[in-house]
Amino acid sequence: MPEKFYYQCINCGKEYPANGVRYLCEECEKSNSSDLPPKGVLKTLYFYERINQNNVKDTFQKLKENLFLDLLPVSNKKYLPKLQVGNTPLYQINELDKKHLNFDLFLKDDSQNPTYSYKDRASYIVSAYAKENNIDTLITASTGNAGSSLAGICASQNQKAIILVPEKAPLAKLTQILMYGAQLVPVKGTYDDAFDLSVEASRKFGWYNRNTAFNPFTIEGKKTVAFELFEQLNYQIPDTVFVPVGDGVIISGVYKGFEDLLKLNITNQMPKIIAVQSAQSDNLVRNIDNEQFEIKTSNTLADSISVDIPRNFYMAKKYLKKYSGAYFSVADDEILKASTLLSKNTGLFSELAAATAFAGFLHYQASGKLKAKSKNVVLLTGSGLKDLQAVQSVINMPQAIEPETFFLQIE
Repeated sequence: MPEKFYYQCINCGKEYPANGVRYLCEECEKSNSSDLPPKGVLKTLYFYERINQNNVKDTFQKLKENLFLDLLPVSNKKYLPKLQVGNTPLYQINELDKKHLNFDLFLKDDSQNPTYSYKDRASYIVSAYAKENNIDTLITASTGNAGSSLAGICASQNQKAIILVPEKAPLAKLTQILMYGAQLVPVKGTYDDAFDLSVEASRKFGWYNRNTAFNPFTIEGKKTVAFELFEQLNYQIPDTVFVPVGDGVIISGVYKGFEDLLKLNITNQMPKIIAVQSAQSDNLVRNIDNEQFEIKTSNTLADSISVDIPRNFYMAKKYLKKYSGAYFSVADDEILKASTLLSKNTGLFSELAAATAFAGFLHYQASGKLKAKSKNVVLLTGSGLKDLQAVQSVINMPQAIEPETFFLQIE
């Protein structure tokens, strides 16, 4: 069977065949600095000309019927985890705070994935690839979501998961990891310290590494949201997509999915994709227009996107520049307000990292940049139950009462 994909370095352009496990470009990795984003991230490319492109809906339906495997690095559906990942709800919202919207607002709720976050899309494909290649131990560094995701997906596949987390990761996510039976290793230091240690361990022991912007297939898993949005919007491309950004992998995945559709002539345009970061962890958006990368220590309540070194910086930057995307940051207090507004208006309780995208939408709306009748999507990437401590400042837990006083209080 001929290979259906290959790799290309986003920095030097060197191509690699799809044989054996690959992470970063071998040439560019040699010159990478440990305190800067890596330049040798690999992009997975397919032989698009081999895929039927005669009719848009016909081509798309054939891809869907085969679970999009023609555009994924897995050869057979038997290797895919049994858990249902993706095909998450897309909710249309017509008003906020009782004010009618003159544009279409859609919320893509990826908290409905098996471990309650968008990260399942990446873990799903990484696990399937490992299964196909007889790899039974996987490792990742995580602030919590990627770790609980890999742990859950591996549990469904009878694979061993080793999860390295910074010691201050939220308890709910650590609980998930342990309940799934994974080996949890808290690391003194930051996410970046855990990342470096996991890479060293994978090289020493041959474990398959799921790290975002290190394993190229994380982007392949995350791109599937673009295919779903295209279908859910009745085979139309949205005008804007708001994406919460930490290391730059989710936004690169969204771009990659829509880019695949462009290359297959299924679509003829790219939506305006908008990267939103916390101002307390803005190392990606702040550096896009800088000549030299500068690190600022992150200190945001939105822990899932708290990253000092955005590992997929260069790919995200290329996509944002090539397709005229937008990028900016919002303060943590804006994120908290957005989280409250979102929950009270829609019934969707998202973790602060996900609410960052909604805060970006509100910021964009206030600036008057959203056109009437436009189609706008906000990616909600994780459940608020992932980190209850983060929102304690915006709620007031009532004290218990004596039963007989209830009616007096109501009256």
